[in-house]
Amino acid sequence: MKISTLRRYFAATAVALATSCSLQAEQPTDFNEVGRQVAILLQNTHFSRARWDKELSEKFLDTYLRDLDPRRMHFLQSDIARFQEDYGPRLHEMLLRKNSTVAAEDIYHTYIERAKESNAFINQVLKEEMDFSKDEFIERSRKDSPWPKDRKEWEALWRASVKDAVLSETLRRETITRLAQEQGKENPLGKEKPPIEKVRLRYERLLHSITEADTDDMAAAFLVAVTKTFDPHTEYMGYREIARFKDSMKNQLVGIGAQLQGEEDGATVIKGIVVGGPADKQGELKLNDRIVGVDSLNTGDVTDIMYMKIDKVVDLIRGKENTSVRLKVEPAGAAPGETKFIVIQRGKVEMKDEQASAELIERKDDKGVTRRLGWITLPSFYMDFDNQEASCANDVEKLLRRLMEEKIDGLIIDLRGNGGGSLDEVRKMTGFFIKRGPVVQVKTELGQIEVKDSEAREPIYQGPMVVMIDKASASASEILAGALQDHNRAVIVGDSSSFGKGTVQQLMDVGRMMPFFARRDRAGTVKVTLQKFYRPSGDSTQLQGVKSDIVLPSLFDGMEIGEAHLDNKLEFDQIRKASDFKPLNREKLHLPRLTEWSGARVKQDKDLSYTLEDLAEMKKRMQENQESLNKAKRNEEISKADAKRKARNQERKERYAVIAQKDQQTMKFFKLSLSDVDTNRPLVAYDPSKEDEKYMRKAKDETAELDDTPKWPSGMDPIKRESLAILSDLATLTQAAQETELKKTAVRE
Repeated sequence: MKISTLRRYFAATAVALATSCSLQAEQPTDFNEVGRQVAILLQNTHFSRARWDKELSEKFLDTYLRDLDPRRMHFLQSDIARFQEDYGPRLHEMLLRKNSTVAAEDIYHTYIERAKESNAFINQVLKEEMDFSKDEFIERSRKDSPWPKDRKEWEALWRASVKDAVLSETLRRETITRLAQEQGKENPLGKEKPPIEKVRLRYERLLHSITEADTDDMAAAFLVAVTKTFDPHTEYMGYREIARFKDSMKNQLVGIGAQLQGEEDGATVIKGIVVGGPADKQGELKLNDRIVGVDSLNTGDVTDIMYMKIDKVVDLIRGKENTSVRLKVEPAGAAPGETKFIVIQRGKVEMKDEQASAELIERKDDKGVTRRLGWITLPSFYMDFDNQEASCANDVEKLLRRLMEEKIDGLIIDLRGNGGGSLDEVRKMTGFFIKRGPVVQVKTELGQIEVKDSEAREPIYQGPMVVMIDKASASASEILAGALQDHNRAVIVGDSSSFGKGTVQQLMDVGRMMPFFARRDRAGTVKVTLQKFYRPSGDSTQLQGVKSDIVLPSLFDGMEIGEAHLDNKLEFDQIRKASDFKPLNREKLHLPRLTEWSGARVKQDKDLSYTLEDLAEMKKRMQENQESLNKAKRNEEISKADAKRKARNQERKERYAVIAQKDQQTMKFFKLSLSDVDTNRPLVAYDPSKEDEKYMRKAKDETAELDDTPKWPSGMDPIKRESLAILSDLATLTQAAQETELKKTAVRE
C-alpha cells in the first residue's frame, strides 16, 4: 500500500472513530445491555458462585419489591401475584437476553401509579375529621408484614399511617411549645405551617421523589436489587453514585462547600458552610438560605429543583474545578417569593471533619498519678484511589509519631462509627502496632487462601493500647480490631460486638465490558464481593463481628444494626490459623483485673445505669411493634418520659457540677489536627465541652436547643470517660508488671 493510500486510510478511520464517539455520546445508555453485562460479571466473579436459576430470579424480584416498598403499603397482593407470575421465574433469563428493563419499568410504573393513588387518598384523609380517642394501633415496622390483600385493607393501612403522622406531628408541636414556655423562650415553631399541612407536604415530597425517576433511574434501581441479592455489599452504582463513592473514599470533592438538607415544602436549605470553602470565600450564601434553582454551567439555563432528591441537587451543584455554578436563592428571613442569584466558583473541598484527628489528655488518677493518654479518632479508612493524595494510614502515622513525641503513657484508637474502607490502608496501619506478621487472611471463591502480613519490620508504638468499637464499626475496622485482639496487642472496648462484615469488594467498570459502539460512560460500576477475610486466628468476622473484651452499656445493642440483620448475607465460617501467627502473651493485657475494675465503675455510673434502663425499654417496644393512635395514651407516655427526663436532669445537674469541678483539677485536654502536625504547632489546651466550628459553620437548631439535658462534663460521654479509665488502669498494671520483671532480672544478675 502506498504512503498516500495509507494516509487516506488512517484519515478515513479517524473520521469514522470520531463519528462513532459522537454517536455514542448522543445515544442513550442501553440498560438492557448493561443488565446483561452485570449478569455475566456476577456469574463469573461473585464469591458465592450462586446458581443462575429460577430460585435466584425470584429472589431478584423479592429484593426489588422490598427496596421499592419496604413498608409494604403501596403494592397490593394482586400486584405482587402478577409480578411473580410475569417475572418471578424469568428475570435471570431476561437479564441475559437483554430485555430486563421491561420488567424493571413495568414494576416501577406500577409503583408510581400506586404512589399517586396513595397520595390522593392521603389528601382525602387529611381533609377528614380525625378521632384520636379510639383504641387503635399501628405497626412500628412492617418489613415482614404481608402486602394489603385488597383496596379496603390498603385504605385502612394508609388511614392509620396518616393518623399516626398527624398525631406525632401534633404531639411534637405541643411538646416543643410547652418546653419553650417552661424555659421562657420564644416558640421556634411559631411560624411553621399547621401539622396537617406539614404532613401533606411531607407526603408530597415523597411522591415527587418517586415520580421524578426516569428510565435510567428505574433500570439502576433494578440492577441495585439484582446485585444486592448476592449479598448486602455487592452493589450496582450508576455514574453519579460512583463519583460520590470515590469522593467519600478520598475525603475530598469539587463543589461549593455547603451542607444541604431537603425541606418538606420542596426547597433545599443551606444547613452548613465549610470554613474556607468556595461558598465561604464568595460570601453571599448564608446559613438557612433556600435554594430553589440551579444553573449548573452558569449559562442562564436554570433547573427548577423544587422537590428534587437531594443527591440530584448535589450533582447539579458539583462540577469541574474552577467552573462556576449559579444558584437561585430565597435568602433566609426575606419576604416570601423574594429571590436572588448567587454565582460561586467551584473548588476542592476537603472534608476535614472526616479525617483522622487526635487528642492528648492528661489525667490524674485517684492516687495522684498523672498519665498522658493519646486518643486517635479515625472516621473511615479513606484513600484516594485515583491520585494517591489521601491516605488514612499516613495520617494516623503522623498523629501517632507526634503523640509519641509528647511521651504518651497509653493510646486509644477510636473506631466507633467507622464503616471501613481500604484493605491496603488497614494492613499498613496494623503494622504500626505489631511486628511483621499476619494481619488478615483472604479466601477467594475457589478456596485459595492468602495471608497478608503487616509491612513494617518493627512496630512504631509498643505501649498500652485500647481499641474502641461499636455496632457501626465494620469491614476494615474489624480487620484492625480483630488483628490486634488476636495478637493480644490491644484491649477491645465498646458494644458487645462490631458490625460483622467479613467480605472484600472490588470495583468493576461495566463500561469496559460493553460492545464497542455502545455508550459506555454511563454504564455504571459494580462493587462486587470477590473474597472473604479472616482473622489471623482463622475466625471470620462475618455475622459475629469482633467481640469486645470489655462490654459497655450501649443503646446500639438494642437496635437491629449489623450484618446479621441484613438480607442475603453470607454465612459465618472458619479456616485454619495463619502458619506464622505468633500472638503475644495474653496475660500482659491484664483482662481479669481490667474487667473487674471497669465493672465496678459501670455499676456506680448513673448515666450508664440510665442507658441500661433505656435499653430494656427499647427492646420491649421493638418486641411489641405497635404504636397507639390514642392521643390520651400517647400523652400519658410523653408525661412519663418527661417526668423521667426532668428527674434525671435534676440529678445530672448536681452530679455534673461536681464532676466538672474535679475535671478542672485532674484533667487537661489538647487537640491535635493534621495541620497542627504538618506545621509542628505546639500543643494548645482547649475546652472539649465547647462547640467546635473549626471546619464547618452550622445553622442554629432552635428546636434542639430546647433540650435542657445537661451537657457531658468536659464534653466526655460516659463511654469515653470509662475507656480512658480502662486505658489508665492498663498503663498502671503494665508499668507495675514491667517494674516487677526488672526487679526479678536484677536479682538473677
